[in-house]
Amino acid sequence: MREPPGLLAAGGDLRPARLLCAYERGVFPWYSSQQPILWWAPDPRMVLFPDELNVSHSLRKTLRSGRYECRLDTAFAATIRACAAPRRSGADTWLNADMIESYEELHRLGYGHSVETYLSNELVGGLYGLQLDKVFFGESMFSRERDASKVALARLVEECQTRGIHLIDCQIASSHLASLGAREISRNEFAALLRRYARRIPSGRWT
Repeated sequence: MREPPGLLAAGGDLRPARLLCAYERGVFPWYSSQQPILWWAPDPRMVLFPDELNVSHSLRKTLRSGRYECRLDTAFAATIRACAAPRRSGADTWLNADMIESYEELHRLGYGHSVETYLSNELVGGLYGLQLDKVFFGESMFSRERDASKVALARLVEECQTRGIHLIDCQIASSHLASLGAREISRNEFAALLRRYARRIPSGRWT
């Protein structure tokens, strides 16, 4: 649909097989607890190519300081729940109990991954998403300390480069993502990249 932009369908369920089928085709669920499951395929699509990450001077300084420690797949449940927590604005996020349960199952199946940022052994930032072969579908991030989520993103990009992941899906455009190097491409271009790179191959736990 053009309004709301990108709405494709309503209904269905959040079984792993359906979710993986949807992501392979550039479709993702996004809805509130008062709505049926809504499926989206926006046009244009915001993506980040790993080689295009924009690391600002201040972020580079934070990364070099060693203030934070990053870990992979050690606290997926805690990370997704932190992403689901109400924001400082007081608004709830779209992550409800059913969504959390479904993505935790995808994590157990080897598709869902988290990058976690720690300060003095306390989880203060991070992100989670799904990997389908050479594509990482970013879902959400959170930050409780300055630059904590940006540090997680930088670590994600490093991991993507190590694993030969060519594309990070950011879904919806925002000025914050654009400042980090993400850009919009057409849905047709995005779909072509998925046909080339997205395969339903579980990668197992990231270490």
